[in-house]
Amino acid sequence: MPPVPSSPSRPWRAAVLGVLVALGTAACGGGPDGAGGASRAANPAAIPDNAAILAGVKPDPALKEALPANVKQAGALRLASNIQSAPNNFYSADGKTPIGYEVDLAKAVAAKLGVTVTHQDMAFGSLITSLQSGRVDLTMAAMNDTKARQEQIDFVDYFSSGITIMVRKGNPDGVTGPDTLCGRNVALVQGTSHQKFATEQSGRCTAAGKPAVTVTATDSDTQNQNQLRTGRVAAILNDLPSAVYISRTAGEGKFFEVVPGEPINGGPYGIGVNKQNKPLTEAVQKALAALVNDGTYGRILQAWGVEQGAVKEVRVNGGS
Repeated sequence: MPPVPSSPSRPWRAAVLGVLVALGTAACGGGPDGAGGASRAANPAAIPDNAAILAGVKPDPALKEALPANVKQAGALRLASNIQSAPNNFYSADGKTPIGYEVDLAKAVAAKLGVTVTHQDMAFGSLITSLQSGRVDLTMAAMNDTKARQEQIDFVDYFSSGITIMVRKGNPDGVTGPDTLCGRNVALVQGTSHQKFATEQSGRCTAAGKPAVTVTATDSDTQNQNQLRTGRVAAILNDLPSAVYISRTAGEGKFFEVVPGEPINGGPYGIGVNKQNKPLTEAVQKALAALVNDGTYGRILQAWGVEQGAVKEVRVNGGS
């Protein structure tokens, strides 16, 4: 999908910790790049403590030596993000500490490289230009790695997102995948890639002699959740991180669940690197690959409940 303009983040307050807010309108699932993710945390109990996992990351001296001189001298990577998309990246209860699975992955990559990482919160539309100007070293903000963006920056792919099916707890309608949506009522947000997929799936159903998918398109994911809870629809189509986070937090995890399986029409998120900085791209790729191989990567994603989006191979510019 093309990028959706984003505004600067608005740190959530303790007073709204118990409220699950709407996820946005025009994006594919509410994230800054149509990537999914709630804009604020709904349940502090759903936030994992990955301190022990991160403390176990062993620096690789060879990778540190391969870093650009300015990074080695500073001892830190400057990472830009758009911090408003749980569980990708958002603020903790203090309103100033970034958390999320992307934040933990960034810390782990930095630790493997023998440096630290500092987050800079900025508008999504400013991320690429800030990288190109040298203001930051990396970007990480649920940004889809696409061919168009590869002309501007390089990407180290770290996650695969796509459409995910969310159902009522216990899955009373027996929805197990796209083919079981035939003859079902499905809710989604108007104008998203989810709507396009539902239309295409409905066509596949009728071509196979099965009933069509009945699509309910609304203006917000909150409306869709209400419809699913009351049984007016059998499923919601959303993006992986968003669906997982809602399932874990709404009603303290008692309302919804995610249908297992790989994301539908999935594509990679990428860590952005200046195209002129090949040594940093290579170092980040190797560091992340090492974390995949030793299991650290998988443990971080599992702690946040988004292991369905794990990549098996860390590629550079693997998006299409």
